[in-house]
Amino acid sequence: MASAAGEASGASALPFRDVTRSTEARARDLLGRLTRDERIAMLHQAAPAIEQLGVGEFRTGCEVLHGVAWLGTATVFPQPVGLAATWDAELLRRVAEVASTEVRAKRAADPLVSLNAWAPVVNPLRHPAWGRNEEGYSEDPHLTAHLATGYCRGLRGDHERVWRTVPALKHFLGYNNETDRSATSSELSLRTLHEEELPAFREPIEAGMAGGMMLAYNRVNGAPAHTQPELVDEARSWAPGSLAVVSDAGAPTFVVTIQRAQPDPVHAAAALLRSGVDSFTDDDANAAPTIRNVRGALDAGLISDEDVDRAVLRLLELRVRTGEFDGDDDPYAAGPGAIGPGAIDSPAARELAREAAARSVVVLRNEAGALPLRAPASIAVVGPMADAVLTDWYSGTPPYSVGIASALAERYPDAGVDVETGADTVALRAASNGRYVVADESGAVVEAAGDESSSGELPGAALLDVTDWGDGILTLRSHASGRLLTGGSWPMRADASRVGGWVVQESFLRHEHADGTWSLLHRGSGRWVRVVREAGLLVAEAVTLADAERFDARIVRSGLDAVAAAAANADTVVVAVGNDPHLSGRETEDRPHLRLPESAVAVWRAAREAAEHAVLAIVSSYPYVLGDADDAATLVWSSHGGQELGHGIVDVLSGDREPEGRLAQSWPVDESQPGDLFDYDTLRQQATYRHRPGRAAFAFGHGLTYSTVEYERIELVETSAAAPAPTHRHPALDSAPAEGAAAAGASRVTARIAVRNLGDRVAAELVQLYALPDPALPLPTPRRVLVGFAHVRLAPGETREVELGFALERLAVWDDAVRLDGAPDDWVHAGALRVQPGGYRIAAGPSSDELPVSELLRVD
Repeated sequence: MASAAGEASGASALPFRDVTRSTEARARDLLGRLTRDERIAMLHQAAPAIEQLGVGEFRTGCEVLHGVAWLGTATVFPQPVGLAATWDAELLRRVAEVASTEVRAKRAADPLVSLNAWAPVVNPLRHPAWGRNEEGYSEDPHLTAHLATGYCRGLRGDHERVWRTVPALKHFLGYNNETDRSATSSELSLRTLHEEELPAFREPIEAGMAGGMMLAYNRVNGAPAHTQPELVDEARSWAPGSLAVVSDAGAPTFVVTIQRAQPDPVHAAAALLRSGVDSFTDDDANAAPTIRNVRGALDAGLISDEDVDRAVLRLLELRVRTGEFDGDDDPYAAGPGAIGPGAIDSPAARELAREAAARSVVVLRNEAGALPLRAPASIAVVGPMADAVLTDWYSGTPPYSVGIASALAERYPDAGVDVETGADTVALRAASNGRYVVADESGAVVEAAGDESSSGELPGAALLDVTDWGDGILTLRSHASGRLLTGGSWPMRADASRVGGWVVQESFLRHEHADGTWSLLHRGSGRWVRVVREAGLLVAEAVTLADAERFDARIVRSGLDAVAAAAANADTVVVAVGNDPHLSGRETEDRPHLRLPESAVAVWRAAREAAEHAVLAIVSSYPYVLGDADDAATLVWSSHGGQELGHGIVDVLSGDREPEGRLAQSWPVDESQPGDLFDYDTLRQQATYRHRPGRAAFAFGHGLTYSTVEYERIELVETSAAAPAPTHRHPALDSAPAEGAAAAGASRVTARIAVRNLGDRVAAELVQLYALPDPALPLPTPRRVLVGFAHVRLAPGETREVELGFALERLAVWDDAVRLDGAPDDWVHAGALRVQPGGYRIAAGPSSDELPVSELLRVD
């Protein structure tokens, strides 16, 4: 019997290993060498090895949303909603270059690590209550597409033949709610579909930077997104090459069990394949059910071998692109450019993580002129985010992390830095046995076994810091172990390093009885905490409140009192609040409301009442309605910024970096402004900056500099104002030459905007250009549309003329009355995009709500 090495060596002469041939030719050659059973097996996410050809096992999908996830130590960058605040596709390219390099490093250590990168998420951020808000870029579909193209470009790499990784865009299509996500239907008018949903996916696909796409859990207009061939065909029509389509996890089964769109798994498999799905993400690594279902569909005549071959061919093309079959001709696996297992956490990656964190910080308010900070003598950093660096579901394990307080202490070494999280320190005494809950130093034992001393002193092991994340959700950290109490073990332990996991085990709900005692509901299991008789151990297993333990909660130290004391004794106060990304809004869980939690507001009030000036720093995955914290005169926002969060925020607070971040998602005035979570018609809902009639609390595009920039004038030049012919296609965002993708069509508008820095500091300004259609136009139009932008650095006193151009096709809206010759005869193409003749005010300014200069454009 030949050895595996010998087989691989012999296989190296096979045509599919010939790198001089085209990707399609190589994939077809390999397809032709596979048996029918081998082809069917390749349709599952865990594809087996083909030993006689020297083809290894294959797994579809690795997660690289903002760095490599789930594979151990990796560089963690800001969440995508934070990266989007940079409005810089080139920065996103550099971030993705690091992420894809680290994917290659992980693969060098483990060949089963996939080079099919399931990122980025390009669903527009239509509604800020969406639990996965942190994963997307912007409420504007074209800005989303533009940034996604940059990120895909970094994932793909610049080798002409071999892709460093193959990006797969998520989630096609109409996906923006987690509540009943697999059952609900996203009702999309053709206008919403073509003006807002499809454009978010088009640019990265058309640019040839995305080699794959993942379908969405939801239904679209009643039918599962996984069985919508017209939509998949439309996306594939944009691609210059092959586009491999994967299902989301479990979705093939959901077509039968939840959506009830197919009578059984066999019919479901047939429907998915006929709709253009190539890879089934189902049953984890167990391919048997998928193989059985596809065979059943073939035997029943529901699909043909040609349907299977088309799907397998696209998957093989994806694999050819990665250099998997290239041996020493793969530039990332061999030769001077080879990426080895050690290519993780490089100095350059650390530097880039800090740059990205800083450039994503948005200064929302600076009314008191408190920023940049003036060499403080004493600093108080208060709130649950004071020195915490939190990760989300799609984060890797950071090699290190720097919180806000640590970064301030580093930046101002002569200033004392006092940290108070606002957590109450409590001791819980069980009513059932009269003893205190204590933990050992390892956190392995948690039991109601502690007694007061004869002098009434508490046992030190009984102290717990209780953090309120809002809506009664608590985490409890043991002083003895320094770790979180978790209900994920039996008996309970206090050894969790962080809140995390697909099902969070470290959070509890507090029920306060009439007599003031507490009962704790473990959220992960839905069971109440009780004390085991005799043993005294705590377990999360009581079914009813009547069976739950009652704890007498003794407040040893008030968190709010400590916050107030720290604030009163410091000349600089930073209040750091926000969300834990695993609580109150994440995948599978929409936000319960948009308000800044009362617990966070209470921390703010305690600090604000004790200090004349305080900076409110919000670190969150999404916008808030600020409520009683809206009196903050100095307000900054950052997403969860990854390992360099603290340095990034402090670089801006100190003025070491000019603030560059601008919101890519509006912050609403109140909870009604974004509209209904389940209504996808943004025109009807008057939702997002495009359709909103009033002002936002903080508008799309908003973000301050530390200077004053004046917009002096705008002039339209080099204008060809003949409306282009109707089209089904919608061009990408077309802005400054260095920042926008070229748009199709010859009809263009060029605007020159004069901006002047009136201040005595350098200003990093984002000049934004919008089109405001005449409301009297016959077809419904957005109130305003972003058509261009440019980053400009202005020296003190400098005046600059910024030139921005856009294709007239950016003004196109959907017209149901136009049917183009040659258009596919399906529901998706029952109409066309066209530019209406009439008036459009072209305006420029620092945000969608602040457009001080404008000029009228008339389209013939």
